[in-house]
Amino acid sequence: MTEIKVNLKSAVNNSYKIIIENGITQEIPKHLKKMKLGNKYAIITDSKVGKLYGFSFARFLKNNDIECELFSFPEGEKSKNLKTIENLASQMIEKGFDRKDAIIALGGGVAGDAAGFLSGIYMRGIPCIQIPTTLLSMVDSSIGGKTGVDLITGKNLIGVFNQPKIVFIDTHYLKTLPKTQIRNGLAEIIKYGVIKDSKLFTLIEKNLSKILSLEPKIMNKIIEQSVTIKATIVEKDEKENGERMLLNYGHTYGHVIEKLSGYKLLHGYAISIGMVLANRIAVEKKILDQKSADKIRNLLAKFELPIATMKIPTLKELGSDKKKHGDKINFIFPTKIGKAVIHKEKCL
Repeated sequence: MTEIKVNLKSAVNNSYKIIIENGITQEIPKHLKKMKLGNKYAIITDSKVGKLYGFSFARFLKNNDIECELFSFPEGEKSKNLKTIENLASQMIEKGFDRKDAIIALGGGVAGDAAGFLSGIYMRGIPCIQIPTTLLSMVDSSIGGKTGVDLITGKNLIGVFNQPKIVFIDTHYLKTLPKTQIRNGLAEIIKYGVIKDSKLFTLIEKNLSKILSLEPKIMNKIIEQSVTIKATIVEKDEKENGERMLLNYGHTYGHVIEKLSGYKLLHGYAISIGMVLANRIAVEKKILDQKSADKIRNLLAKFELPIATMKIPTLKELGSDKKKHGDKINFIFPTKIGKAVIHKEKCL
């Protein structure tokens, strides 16, 4: 078992643990009873994860004397909107959930974002526990407290910073993921290597087949290193006023590409294209050397992640992104593998 602590310096004590272990789900009732976060728990998930794990997890909690109810919404990014939040909140009210209760987010990034956002605003805020079930949500969205939903005009434009009380990463869930979802999460793991850890990047390069076959030792290692990188950055910059912006490498273009696809393109796949496009600009501006850009592009390609798009978003199209400040938007450019910088560019 690995425990990683996120030590936050905000006025309210928002520090929390991330526990990584194969089979940790079996220990969750013990942790809930010890932490006493809620009198009862609203398990928020999507329709797909609900069928796979939600009903059995709810039964498991009830069998261990944890009062809970399961609430689900249709799977997919298109459900990540205010209507879904309203529907979930109404159902919770009907079931008698109040300010002494808590939410459990069970699922991938959409479920984690929606449940985290709902917990931040329901009854003016109740505790949230994150149980990510995809590789992407394990290394990214379940950590750091960025929650929210999409608007027609863009991704994650409505949301709050709402840190979870604890994160349980059970690598057992990886066994049921299709290869597309493994690749989806690998894009974000490669991102961590590019912006912060050249050794992680090299580790991924040298273990391609072991990663795709989900060899436990290597998977635990790359997950732990990715989580540690994100936790360290979040500790220093909880509200994304500085260093945390580095985590948006590939996202400036990626979010728009995701939206232009009608959210049919998986998040990590869009970020893969976004990283390649960001690198192209970084090379043109002589911030990044071509050899490093090619190395990043080749690693993405080896994992069968997309590295090109039919339509490259214009700076004007990027202007609806929440990373825009005035007439400028933040780009994250690597200077070499293992280091990146924030660069402002006019978008109008």
